[in-house]
Amino acid sequence: MGFHFTPLLLTLLLLISTLPTKSSSQTFKCSSPSTCHSLIDFISPNRTTLSHIKTLFSIKNIRSILGANNLPLSTAPNFTIHAKQPIKIPFPCLCFNNTGLSNNQPTYAVKKDDTLYHIAAEVFSGLVTFQEIAAVNNITNADLIEVGQKLWIPLPCSCDDVDGVKVVHYGHVVETGSSLELIAQEYGTSRDTLMKLNGIANDSSLLAGQVLDVPLQACNSSVRSDSVDYPFLVPNNTYFFTANNCVKCKCDAANWTLQCEPSGIRPSNWSTCPAMQCEGSLLTIGNTTTSSCNITTCAYAGFSKNQSIFTTLATQSTCPVTTAPAGTPGNYASRIGLSWNYLLIPIHLILLLVYLL
Repeated sequence: MGFHFTPLLLTLLLLISTLPTKSSSQTFKCSSPSTCHSLIDFISPNRTTLSHIKTLFSIKNIRSILGANNLPLSTAPNFTIHAKQPIKIPFPCLCFNNTGLSNNQPTYAVKKDDTLYHIAAEVFSGLVTFQEIAAVNNITNADLIEVGQKLWIPLPCSCDDVDGVKVVHYGHVVETGSSLELIAQEYGTSRDTLMKLNGIANDSSLLAGQVLDVPLQACNSSVRSDSVDYPFLVPNNTYFFTANNCVKCKCDAANWTLQCEPSGIRPSNWSTCPAMQCEGSLLTIGNTTTSSCNITTCAYAGFSKNQSIFTTLATQSTCPVTTAPAGTPGNYASRIGLSWNYLLIPIHLILLLVYLL
């Protein structure tokens, strides 16, 4: 059974979709064909649950939502999300034709009395426009959709580096009264970067409800370039499961170094999780040992399809760097040792003179 819009209604919907008080979707630039993980805000107009959001966005496991929002793993699926409460949605991004879109997900099954405008503006809270849904689903007549029809909802995203650095692109929904400066401060970027990424001339161009491309810095990791999950980018205040759920990694801005450990949960595609011990060491992923003022950690370095998890020993020095009395930076103790070596020269000269006399 189809649902039809009259020409007058279509015109009205087009006008409504351009009003600045409504959410304004935009495409994110993505210069080279690639795939990556992205985030986007979802702000439900009504009270809902994590389980409902998981289903709506075609997310396989609720743990992905918990990690993206730094919620405890013990959080129940029926946990209440209040109306207008932002929730970060993790999803795979695919870049092509110089733009980025969610990689064939989420998919939405059309329900009775649905319209494309209702699906875009209300069900998905304006993260996309109904014209964009029609375009990617090859719907030539936007006023005709069928109950049960599966629609791909093309969320905006990007995989591009920013200023030569790999980042996680986050579709941030702009709040009323916000500004580029406030958003830049909150997410550790600059006003100029936000303007350049989003083609914004000034704050007057910023609309409440607009989906803004915000680059999030990721923690430094030891993941190898030949790993299945490379580049493994985990932004601050989030955690992520990888290696078929065998490894849990989190990012903390306190030191910007990825902290990984065995997840302790059942793997998704393997029968069991493989060994995670660092070669030549008794340490396993996440374990550390201290020698003098050096901390050595068995770090996660990626995984392969043949059920192997890569590891590497990473050493971080915590030795104090003192300042010499004259104000010269560096390890003062080593500088003292060096000065004694120079003092030995005049002592030898004095002894020689005494001998000759």
